[in-house]
Amino acid sequence: MDVKSGVRALCLLLMLIMSGCAQLPHESVVPDTGPVSYPEAPLPQPNGAIYQARYGYQPLFQDRRPRQIGDIITITINEDVSASKDSSASANREGSMGLDLETIPDLMSFLEDNGLDVSGENDFEGSGGASASNTFTGTLTATVVDILPNGNLSIRGEKRIAINQGTEYIRFSGVVDPRSVTTQNTVPSGQVADARIEYVGDGYINEAQHMGWLQRLWLNIAPF
Repeated sequence: MDVKSGVRALCLLLMLIMSGCAQLPHESVVPDTGPVSYPEAPLPQPNGAIYQARYGYQPLFQDRRPRQIGDIITITINEDVSASKDSSASANREGSMGLDLETIPDLMSFLEDNGLDVSGENDFEGSGGASASNTFTGTLTATVVDILPNGNLSIRGEKRIAINQGTEYIRFSGVVDPRSVTTQNTVPSGQVADARIEYVGDGYINEAQHMGWLQRLWLNIAPF
């Protein structure tokens, strides 16, 4: 194998290795999106009563709000957030100095007719601005995965939609105060603490929106 063939083989090997970084895996902001594990209820005591909590008994006049692990709740997602920032600064500084010489040594006689004038000026002006906005509306049904000591409900849910060659994922997690749940078993996303909302997808359409690995490499090393 000559040198040229070795260089070509090395370049091909490097391209194959770097192509593995072309599609970086997406890290979900909603932790542990797997199925919910339900705690095993203790065996019922043979007390002879009709009420048995093990079988999910609920009083006749009690509403259907979630109270136990595994109960479901519908989240009404209505997020509309916008922010903007503008800043500017300016500075100006001027200075001058003059010197007339009447009696000077012979070695500096050439300054007698010219004198000495010094002046300077410095100006600076800068400005900057940034803005961002996002809107997300929809509904998602989540599951109670934990009950906190103060009675708040830790919820998590995922909706998976397959469209042709792509799959869309909508994930949601947060902490809900049971008092904010309506009689229709819904709660607005604005009343969910520590809310994490994620809308991602995969497939050919999603891959087309990403920059190629060689273009990303050139973007990182380009000096301009």
